[in-house]
Amino acid sequence: MKGNTLKGILMSYNVICSKCGKERSNVLMWRCDCGAPYNIIINERFEKGKIFNRDRTIWRYRNFFPYVKRGKIISLGEGNTPLTKIENNLWAKLDYLMPTGSYKDRGTSILISGLLSDFPKIKGLSEDSSGNAGASVAAYCAKANIDLKIFVPETTSGVKLIQTKFYGAEVNKVGGSREEVSKKAQEVGREYLYVGHVWHPYFKDGIRTLAYEIVEQMNGDSFDYIYVPVSAGTLLIGLIEGFKHLRSSGIINDIPTIVASQTSQVSPLYHRLKDLPYNPPTRIESMADALVSTNPPLLDYMVKSIKEINGDTEIVEEEQIASAYIALARKGLFVEPSSAVIYATYLKHLNQGKVRKDDKILLILTGFGLKKIPF
Repeated sequence: MKGNTLKGILMSYNVICSKCGKERSNVLMWRCDCGAPYNIIINERFEKGKIFNRDRTIWRYRNFFPYVKRGKIISLGEGNTPLTKIENNLWAKLDYLMPTGSYKDRGTSILISGLLSDFPKIKGLSEDSSGNAGASVAAYCAKANIDLKIFVPETTSGVKLIQTKFYGAEVNKVGGSREEVSKKAQEVGREYLYVGHVWHPYFKDGIRTLAYEIVEQMNGDSFDYIYVPVSAGTLLIGLIEGFKHLRSSGIINDIPTIVASQTSQVSPLYHRLKDLPYNPPTRIESMADALVSTNPPLLDYMVKSIKEINGDTEIVEEEQIASAYIALARKGLFVEPSSAVIYATYLKHLNQGKVRKDDKILLILTGFGLKKIPF
């Protein structure tokens, strides 16, 4: 068991393998020897009295991230995103209103702060990401004065890549599969520590703050359903872990039904949970370009997590995504098509009678619309 002291409050935590249960023996390890990802277990209850109310960022919950040391917090003002009612009982959490335009800043702020706590003299990091995570890590590395090498597929282009470059990261294009890109990022040498936001436990652990904010902003009131877009799985897993912590602490009684939304092209979680064969296309042409993980390394972890809370999953077609994208914009919510996937899923469920208009429903909108213009 490990511990850290923040303003006299001792918090304990463990970093354990999500599959075999073995505890991490070295902070350099970003995945277990068995190949599974690590998970952070907080061994203390969530208490409202431990919230730093004067802080309006995710760091108001700093007491629940004991592995981050005092003075090592790297923040750009992330968190406390609006929770707004769209219509009737339909709400949206505008998590695209972040410093870099995506929810990823929650995980990145915790990740970089945690890494600086472990390695105070860190000079450089390497990461593989062609999208919002790469831009987010680049921004926070710029704030922390850390060199960053980003590895992306050779076909990568667009606003997110431009954004990453302007933050000062060195961008390296790699030919071959997505796995080859990740492999190159891990081979940069001793001067650059590979962080792999999908793998590193600090990143997805930072998403716990989303659950904390939702419950706090609703004054403890609950939702019946929460819809989230799913690709690599960090959002889904982190959100579930946050709600589980609140439930075990007695803050909430029940966890809302979380619906993991995917496209018909990229839907490994849907097919696994529905026990259906999945044959991904050789070339992904979905407008939801942030949802591209056909074989995510966290798939087993996602399945385990969503089964534990009796969650659900759904897929939608391209025409449904396009219609939902425009419909959200007409409501004043301009998001990436990858975010519009969840509105398309909600409308599909509404039409099928799986949810009703008097159900209290929350959409987690994750990426700003200017990141991707589909047509």
